[in-house]
Amino acid sequence: MTEHIKHPDPRMVDTDTLTHFDSMGQAHMVDVGDKHSTHRIAVATGAIYMSARAFEHLQPNVNKKGDVLGIARIAAIGGTKQTAQLIPLCHPLALTRVAVEFELDEINLSVRIEVTAETVGRTGVEMEALTGVSVGLLTIYDMLKAVDKGMRIQDIQLQAKSGGRSGKWVRDSAS
Repeated sequence: MTEHIKHPDPRMVDTDTLTHFDSMGQAHMVDVGDKHSTHRIAVATGAIYMSARAFEHLQPNVNKKGDVLGIARIAAIGGTKQTAQLIPLCHPLALTRVAVEFELDEINLSVRIEVTAETVGRTGVEMEALTGVSVGLLTIYDMLKAVDKGMRIQDIQLQAKSGGRSGKWVRDSAS
């Protein structure tokens, strides 16, 4: 049985802003061959909220699985490096630096993660930073789920990016 796939009307696809679609509305990997290599940086953040009991397990030598944040840091870095394998139209990038920072909030029983990804290349590293945040938070969930299956991952977002044709962008503090 042949399945007919209805493609979007090319007149309805804004190809000026949706770069992953060609003039016929078909998905494609963006051609970055004519772009100049520039130093590019992206910073993304996110948070995971948990019970008091799970928060206690963030302390060294409390969780039998090991150092939760240390393992989440390695996972976040690994996530940035695997982005092109996970997001179908991302270009594989040679990352020059990845930094992962955690902030523990005892009042809100949460962990905030910040991932900074850098490269010198023809396309940005926003997806790498966002993937690193996601994988880092999922790793925290995985390591603590035995104590709290109700943890919430929230607010994964790009905070800033620089480099490339579009230049510098910083999230408005009100958003």
